[in-house]
Amino acid sequence: MQSVCSYFMKLFEKYQKKYKYFQFASTCVLVIFIAAGCRGQEAGDENAKFEKYTEELFCSQVSADAISLHYTLKDPDRFGIEENNVTLGSFEADPDMIKASAENMRQSLNNFAYEELDTQNQITYDILEYQIKLTEKTADYILYEEPLGLVSGVQTQFPVVLSEYQFYDRQDVEAYLTILQSAEDYFDSLIRFEREKASAGLFMADYALDTVLEQCQAFLDMGDGNYLYSTFADRIQGVEELTEQEKSDYIQDNALAVSDYIFPAYEKLISSLEELRGSGKNEQGLMYLPDGQEYYELVVRESTGSDRSVEEMEDLTRRQMTDDLEAMEQVLGITPGEAQAAAASVGQESAEMILGMLKDGITETFPEPPETALEVKYVADEMEEHLSPAFYMIPAIDNTQENVIYINQAHMSDDLTLFTTLAHEGYPGHLYQTVYYESTEPDPIRSLMNFGGYVEGWATYAEMGSYYLTPLSKDQATILQKNSSVILGLYALADMGIHYEGWSRMDTVSFFSTYGITDAETIEHIYELIIGSPGNYLKYYIGYVEFLELKKDWIEEKGKNFSQKEFHEAVLEVGPAPFDIVEEYMWDMQERCDDLC
Repeated sequence: MQSVCSYFMKLFEKYQKKYKYFQFASTCVLVIFIAAGCRGQEAGDENAKFEKYTEELFCSQVSADAISLHYTLKDPDRFGIEENNVTLGSFEADPDMIKASAENMRQSLNNFAYEELDTQNQITYDILEYQIKLTEKTADYILYEEPLGLVSGVQTQFPVVLSEYQFYDRQDVEAYLTILQSAEDYFDSLIRFEREKASAGLFMADYALDTVLEQCQAFLDMGDGNYLYSTFADRIQGVEELTEQEKSDYIQDNALAVSDYIFPAYEKLISSLEELRGSGKNEQGLMYLPDGQEYYELVVRESTGSDRSVEEMEDLTRRQMTDDLEAMEQVLGITPGEAQAAAASVGQESAEMILGMLKDGITETFPEPPETALEVKYVADEMEEHLSPAFYMIPAIDNTQENVIYINQAHMSDDLTLFTTLAHEGYPGHLYQTVYYESTEPDPIRSLMNFGGYVEGWATYAEMGSYYLTPLSKDQATILQKNSSVILGLYALADMGIHYEGWSRMDTVSFFSTYGITDAETIEHIYELIIGSPGNYLKYYIGYVEFLELKKDWIEEKGKNFSQKEFHEAVLEVGPAPFDIVEEYMWDMQERCDDLC
């Protein structure tokens, strides 16, 4: 299977916009064709043989489509990969092929002597084994996936990825233009996938369809002001080998390609989806689909990386919310409203200044981050309504010096929101975690694996901690941080209630009203977002609480010798993984760090 999912799945899992591009993520990693031209390596001991295998696996997967390759590697030649597959891949639904790939992976792993591998290779082995098991369980549910998710689906994120496609040389420009020309085939495969969903009775509800169509139309309505024109002109200026005339010609070629291929692809998507209106059989949660509860359990497992059952996650959520509410009660004399008013003291610094403050503010409790560059960009006005509050663009693994954070100013209601959002996306959130982990020189195959619970849980953990880095008093910060945690916990409970317990709209209204949230329009919006992106909020909340649970274990073990910096270093060294693997290996990472020191 050729699919763009491996990179897109990871790229799009960002704050409030995270979504599962389509659940071929684990499948993508399991495609094990051996890439011709992949850099050879003498296989001496077991570690060398295993690393040769994972490199071949990496080369095969990353070269499956042009987007994955370009966003993952700035210099494919380093791995002996020839850039000759300028395609976007396609949406395919073949459970038998997925299961065959998983079985091939299992047989390959069984050829290695696990006990002879070093710690890092054992972690990679364990993760691949985890992916095999999950893939086999999810293979029969491919058509349950929704690439046109309401929170952040293909329709909104595809242009963003195009707009950030970097030009290092003439070849990149030519490849990009070829990619634009292949958009029609790519969208045609998406349309076929949606038609298969409709035939199986799994197409989206009409109210979700309305949102998707609005998002598509908003992109088209930008017309001549579309950012695919302006961003191309900006990017091509940095290609030094091009003459001014060549740059001008390429700008014209891009304008024609956008109007001749991208816009028609969106127009065809709109008309094709409209033809499917009314074919959606379910307007409620996943529970009401055949085997819906079982599927949701798999969604939650894949989304969070936690091995807890849904019932256990519900209990964990309620316990954490109780702890947060009790902490708020202990802060006497300050209400959330008063604390929010005090938040104005955060000031009106620019995003760049706030990121600098955050970077300096974490030095005592987090490991020293590698030096890197960062550019802050802003979402186009026309797309503010349809894109997330902010998102971090994951850099190529061999080019972590170039980092971009997008800010959606329409969602920045106040300076405190900007501050905590930048902590989530920047320091010590996504940017910090990504750059730090890549500085440990992990096996490249790890960069293609998607563990939203770890990545988003860490960023949420970072966001919650950032309240205490503001100019607010500790009591004020506590009120606001705990309040934010409780609200996210409510969303997580609603996600599980709607999709696993089968809550109706009225059940959801009743639930939120218990906590003083009574605005019908707000609850309606939350309900539809959760319907459109099952498990989305659990990545953030359960991932965040799993880090808190890991910290509790660390404190219990270390006692008076507890060090936040050592804890953070240990979990960061393990890197993105299911939480049971993080828990198992964080102690080894701490010992490794001690030995290196």
